Amino acid sequence: MISASWHPCMDIIKQILYNVIMNEILLKQTQVLLEESDLLASLCNVVAFLYEETKDINWLGLYFYKNDELVLGPFQGKVACTHIELGKGVCGTSFKEKKLLNVPDVHKFPGHIACDSASNSELVIPLFYENKGFGVLDIDSTSFAKFNAEDEENFKAIADLIAKKIFSAQIG
Repeated sequence: MISASWHPCMDIIKQILYNVIMNEILLKQTQVLLEESDLLASLCNVVAFLYEETKDINWLGLYFYKNDELVLGPFQGKVACTHIELGKGVCGTSFKEKKLLNVPDVHKFPGHIACDSASNSELVIPLFYENKGFGVLDIDSTSFAKFNAEDEENFKAIADLIAKKIFSAQIG
């Protein structure tokens, strides 16, 4: 016989299984959207899909590496900064250092660029494939410390798919 105190554990297990399934669905749907032959159309739909399916975010988009800076690409959310210098803000730093940055409080990040003052936390994943840099995937939230290790892993997998798509479009 199972005691009543065991039931909260079931809720936790159900939530974990739900998250695993949803993350797999996000990854698979992203792969399907990236099958579109037109790069811009494909990336616009990926960004729109991720924005709609990600809870508690206020901005999600891409910045492309172009002429030694990051330039705004497809996004969902409020009007954004159009040019970001390498090494500046969370996006410019992430790209320059070639590393994912999960910033729990952007107001404490040195040189943070406040495109939307409502944003409080940010996750930025640089887009690299075969050592070639293409830009960053940028996700903002109005909540502090919104992004966890699971988010980092899932969005890193999605960013890798996006970078591979951009790479393939450039050599194809």
